[in-house]
Amino acid sequence: MSMQNVAPALPFTAPKRNELTHIPGDEGWPIIGKTFQVLADPKGHIEANGAKYGPVYRTHFFGETNVVLLGPEANELVMFDQQKLFSSTHGWNKVLGRLFPRGLMMLDFDEHRLHRKTLSVAFKSGPMKSYLGDLDRGIAARVAQWKARPGEMRLYPAMKQLTLDLAAASFLGADIGPEVDEINRAFVDMVAASVSPVRRPLPGSQMSRGVKGRKRIVAYFRQQIPLRRGNHGGDDLFSQLCRATHEDGALLSEQDIIDHMSFLMMAAHDTLTSSLTSFIGELAANPDWQDRLRAEVLALGLAPDAPSSFDDLEKMPLSEMAFKEALRIKPPVPSMPRRAMRDFTFRGYMIPAGTAIGVNPLYTHHMKDIWPEPDRFDPLRFTEEAQRGRHRFAFVPFGGGAHMCLGLHFAYMQAKCFARHFLQNIEVSLEPGYKPDWQMWPIPKPRDGLRVRVKAV
Repeated sequence: MSMQNVAPALPFTAPKRNELTHIPGDEGWPIIGKTFQVLADPKGHIEANGAKYGPVYRTHFFGETNVVLLGPEANELVMFDQQKLFSSTHGWNKVLGRLFPRGLMMLDFDEHRLHRKTLSVAFKSGPMKSYLGDLDRGIAARVAQWKARPGEMRLYPAMKQLTLDLAAASFLGADIGPEVDEINRAFVDMVAASVSPVRRPLPGSQMSRGVKGRKRIVAYFRQQIPLRRGNHGGDDLFSQLCRATHEDGALLSEQDIIDHMSFLMMAAHDTLTSSLTSFIGELAANPDWQDRLRAEVLALGLAPDAPSSFDDLEKMPLSEMAFKEALRIKPPVPSMPRRAMRDFTFRGYMIPAGTAIGVNPLYTHHMKDIWPEPDRFDPLRFTEEAQRGRHRFAFVPFGGGAHMCLGLHFAYMQAKCFARHFLQNIEVSLEPGYKPDWQMWPIPKPRDGLRVRVKAV
């Protein structure tokens, strides 16, 4: 199917307020609704509503009535979406539409399928091996710097700079040159603006800085695309997309490449920063597990300056389970919005077309009947035996169905590569009595940067 034959995004009309009053819930104050409660404590807010109203409830935030569906069955209905009831475009557009328009997560149905198939070429075995080489060198160099400066460090900002640099190397090419700092700054401004309460680019606002950042990114990509399509392209993701074709043999348009690269750079660096920070934070708080993972890494028998291979990473099952457990406790995308494009029924409630729908991995990942002692860090929840009887949508840090994160294998690869170098060189701990304070929405991050102590092994 040619891209020219794909229908544009479906229109929708939000339901009138009285069409949703049969659904239990509390919409709070006029206009602002429950927005401040959601921002202050999203986990506590949703758990309180789930306990009071059950797995389907009505609330109001960011200017609109929302219907929240809770639990693995809700995740399966909305994410698997066998009947194509739910629009991701109209779910995410309010948050990401201005700065990351038409990224893969912002497309629906046949258009999404075709773009996903085209982009998947950049995540096949050959390119992934090239990315691993860049990641391995970048991580090794940065860990060596941390090792040389023992003592207290703020983990989150250090990890943020690392993931930015790694995304630039793997996605844009290791030889991008002095522009890398400017490009990284533009992405930081765009991400910050996407979740800013002020949604218009008023002078001096975060949104204004984000819009300027997008202009800088668009100009850079537009200038580079002809070069990457010529003989200046390498094995980086950007060059792969510049050469990728649709099913009819046509190259992606310049605008498609710009939109996909903008979105992938954002997704690769911000969610991974959160996930790697929570991963290392859990190891700092659980030294017994840190020791077990370090033993697994040392058993690889690699010299400190030896590169990591795919075979090496395959021999790190405990590290992968520990990373999954960190993703369970603090999923990098704690809530996922959609828009109902047709009437549907769930748990006996008829929900009309046009309704803003939310599902919540953070809630599902802490359901006590699925995850006993849900706040306890226990990687053994992810042994094959432990997973056997679990609902397949009980663990959804990367979403599910057609919109399952295209880069999930890249994320696992980067996490295990990082664990290998970090644990081989550094021991990490928390000060006695210190408990990090996490902001859980829109992407989890420690408010104080997460203070840890590092020392050479």
